[in-house]
Amino acid sequence: MYLVSLIDLFGESTLAVAGGFLIGALFGFFAQRSRFCLRSAVITFSRGRHDHTLAVWLFVFAIAVTGTQLLDYTGIIDVSQTKFLASAGSMSGAIIGGLLFGIGMVLSRGCCSRLLVLSATGNLRALLSGLIFAVAAQASLHGALSPLRDWLAALWIIPANDGANMLDAAGLPGWSGIAIGLVWLAAGIHFARRNAIGIKLAMQAGLVGLTIVAGWLFTYAMSISSFSIIPVKSLTFTGPSADTLMLFLVRPARHLGFNIGLVPGVFAGSFLAAWLAGELKLQGWQGGHSMKRYLLGATLMGFGGMLAGGCAVGAGVTGGSVFALVAWAALFAIWIGAMATDCIVDRNAICILPGRADKAQNPS
Repeated sequence: MYLVSLIDLFGESTLAVAGGFLIGALFGFFAQRSRFCLRSAVITFSRGRHDHTLAVWLFVFAIAVTGTQLLDYTGIIDVSQTKFLASAGSMSGAIIGGLLFGIGMVLSRGCCSRLLVLSATGNLRALLSGLIFAVAAQASLHGALSPLRDWLAALWIIPANDGANMLDAAGLPGWSGIAIGLVWLAAGIHFARRNAIGIKLAMQAGLVGLTIVAGWLFTYAMSISSFSIIPVKSLTFTGPSADTLMLFLVRPARHLGFNIGLVPGVFAGSFLAAWLAGELKLQGWQGGHSMKRYLLGATLMGFGGMLAGGCAVGAGVTGGSVFALVAWAALFAIWIGAMATDCIVDRNAICILPGRADKAQNPS
């Protein structure tokens, strides 16, 4: 009822943008403080270190899964209305796009959300890489790369009701999603204790995960309170980055919504966190080779993220929180692509088994 009053007062578009900005700001603030980064988690796992970055990622993922499943189980939201479950999905896009995204994530030294967070702290490498990512994402959506994306995505399509929800496909009860989330949380607690991670860092990581839950809750509440059709979604950065880029280039020709507020919100939240901590610092390129690596990685992430239907956060955490098969496939592919790239490119090795440490530098 209160949300209906706000819609009447400010309008649907304004409220949706404001909600995206606020939730994005919270994500940016706590992601900056917790150093949330899938790339660092993957690399430390593949190198056998299992340090705090893995614990942070596990906390984020576990809280997002547990919170989302709890809301769905209690009937507060209905995840079956999300695009991950209500529409056909591309397994070929999830696998190929996820691999490309994982490769690009390692080359550019951060996924798209991490680049956005770092750019707000004065990291010019991350800022330029983020812009290239947004251009590649837009080109993959409506530009020169869209025919290739469409072709790859069409290779293996699964219908909306044909195993799209992993829990339903496995015949598991409704509460099983909460239980699985708690198992991931237990894993996070294990690695946190192993690395002597303090309560403060664990809480900051947990709050990042709660922004995913908040995104689902807000957009679902908007969808049932509005007369217009408002998609139920949560945090993702591939589509919103492309949308934000086009907002600055051309006059908006369609309804503004949650996505438009998200990217500026993350930037503002990260900037505030870095400013309060005294961590604002301009950082540039170290050489031409480094620049080529970053830009190639950003391009692969932009195309791969759009092909996979989401980024490390969008498909990996947001899609994973509703147990969408394509999202889990994309997340697994991102891990494989990132681990292989770290082995071959950064360590000049053919492969390395998890649990085996090496002498490479700390990737954090």
